Amino acid sequence: MNFKEELKEYTSYAEAVLKSYMPECTGYQKTVLDAMNYSVNAGGKRLRPIMLCAAYKMFGGGGTIVEPFMAAIEMIHSYSLIHDDMPELDNDSLRRGMPTTHVRYGADQALLAGDGLLNLAYETALKSFDIARGADRERCIAAVRVLANNAGIYGMVGGQCLDVEADKKRRDLTEEEILFVYENKTAALIEAALKTGAILGGADDRQTATMEKAGSALGIAFQLQDDILDVYGSEKELGKPIGSDERNGKKTYLSYLGIEKAEKEQERLSLEASAMIEEMSGEGNEAGAFLKELFEVLVKRKR
Repeated sequence: MNFKEELKEYTSYAEAVLKSYMPECTGYQKTVLDAMNYSVNAGGKRLRPIMLCAAYKMFGGGGTIVEPFMAAIEMIHSYSLIHDDMPELDNDSLRRGMPTTHVRYGADQALLAGDGLLNLAYETALKSFDIARGADRERCIAAVRVLANNAGIYGMVGGQCLDVEADKKRRDLTEEEILFVYENKTAALIEAALKTGAILGGADDRQTATMEKAGSALGIAFQLQDDILDVYGSEKELGKPIGSDERNGKKTYLSYLGIEKAEKEQERLSLEASAMIEEMSGEGNEAGAFLKELFEVLVKRKR
């Protein structure tokens, strides 16, 4: 099976898993449930659940214990996009070529939809205990901790905090601060995907730490590509407005490095992440080989 076929298979699996855990749009809270489902079903590559699943398989995992975590991490990602797009933060009107949640449902319901998805993510992850037996129970505990930590104030929320604060005060972030934002706002959830999958698959502490480092390198490279696409990309391909950083007078890492150095740094980080995956998986590991190729595709994407 070639990479494209594998990716299609992983994506279909992630879509089916996510769909199975999303709530039905009924009851007095139907509006917020509609908004939650709209946001999750508005497309997306499902990269984080795919990476989580591949990391799980890479370390020998083969059961369904991974599924609640696959759904949970995509719910967390979707909630973060809803809130990112709101006028109080990035103020974007398009996401994946469709009206953003606050444009479609209003800021009040968008805020609640984000809150609802974040809470549903933890409810979903905890359902893993219904099927966990033996060593899987301890792995589930460790995995939930990683998910909560990386999505919270010492992860994604922490990175968002500094980013928003700098925008509000109209001050430029230093290079060190920008890297903090990238490490937390973007990379933390990618780290969580790789680390959680590794834990559930039975990786030891050293292997888990290496997967976390790979996620960090990939996450920063991924964000660098976002910066490049925001300047040189196509709104039609991206499905969202481009040039938003420049319009908002916002400095990115690209502002400090320039395009040539940014591309070289992106390549360095990508190779570093791939080398760590190779070290952990060894030869003949199909899931490891898939992850390596996925990393390469992500940092060269056009949308």
